[in-house]
Amino acid sequence: MMTTLLGGLSPTRFLRDVWHKRPLLIRNAVPGFAGLLSPAEMQQLACRDDVESRLIRGSGTHWHLDHGPFGKSDFKRLPKTGWTLLVQSLNHVLPEADALLARFDFIPHARLDDLMVSYAVPGGSVGPHFDSYDVFLLQGQGHRRWQISTQTDLALLDDAPLKILRHFKAGEEWVLGPGDMLYLPPHVAHYGVAEDACTTYSIGFRAPTTEELAHGFLMHLQDTLSLEGRYADPDLRLQTHPGEISRSMLTQIEKMVAKIQWGKRDIAEFAGRYLSEPKPNVFFDAPDAPLGRTAFYKQASKRGVALNPKSRLLFTGGRFFINGEAFTAAADETAALKQLADQRRLAPARGTPPDARPAGGLGAAPPLPAALRERFYDWYEAGWLEIHTA
Repeated sequence: MMTTLLGGLSPTRFLRDVWHKRPLLIRNAVPGFAGLLSPAEMQQLACRDDVESRLIRGSGTHWHLDHGPFGKSDFKRLPKTGWTLLVQSLNHVLPEADALLARFDFIPHARLDDLMVSYAVPGGSVGPHFDSYDVFLLQGQGHRRWQISTQTDLALLDDAPLKILRHFKAGEEWVLGPGDMLYLPPHVAHYGVAEDACTTYSIGFRAPTTEELAHGFLMHLQDTLSLEGRYADPDLRLQTHPGEISRSMLTQIEKMVAKIQWGKRDIAEFAGRYLSEPKPNVFFDAPDAPLGRTAFYKQASKRGVALNPKSRLLFTGGRFFINGEAFTAAADETAALKQLADQRRLAPARGTPPDARPAGGLGAAPPLPAALRERFYDWYEAGWLEIHTA
């Protein structure tokens, strides 16, 4: 299955020889794949205020961008050619999309972003552009013509609502059909145009800039730093210029600021919180009719649990991070939490009858410690964790 997804390559070889290095076209990467939802279902999602969507029209140097949520009448007024509808984070609202994204878990979860779907009518496109992150472009229904270029000229059109390349010179070209996939490393220019009504599923990855990470880390220090002392000058001398900041004042401030120090543990704490933090537009809903603790424990033991598709659970050593919050796991909690972080679900505990266990190939988990069951129940009430339903 994995070697089919990667064109005959093992994950190890793909990461060694292809990832972040060169484009790769994979024919029939997902055999029999024709998409996860219809254009009408996409439009329904684009009308929801909890789903990020965009509508793009144009070509050449003239482009128009609208942000959702949209109304049904917006789609009725569209022409038969030349437009594209994008729906972001499909894995948050569609279980099949979350399952598709799980196929790419040979990339660390901390790097994985989301699954975006693009529906385009004939001639529809988002223009020639480049991404600053790796991306897999999996074709659903229909056909899309892709042109790519390793050009170094990445200048953009002025005053365009999208990041459109001013000069695009195609180097290679393919038409992708259902199940075909194109992998592109960062900064490879690409231009996709719908040959007929088609959908493309984009698996994107997080690649924060140095500035974003530095800003985030400084904000983390602001929230966690505690320094003793206060500015004082008992040996203050009369200055010739009252408006001057003296050397002695600057020296004392420099010494005070120099108390700000950090080490590997601080970096790990920041990274865990930062990389597990949901995007600003992501919100969690508590269950409409939550189970009581006893009923939850019983169902969790019988069926297992799964992270909400919006949740991010990461770890380093015995320190765990979920949705921007951190905690240190007890020794008897670590194995189950690592399995949940890796596989995003936990099978029922040992002792559960096999016919009551959900399918999926996971072996039975050991019985959960009482403290972990209580933690899971808190996550369940917050909407971060669910009873496994598959």
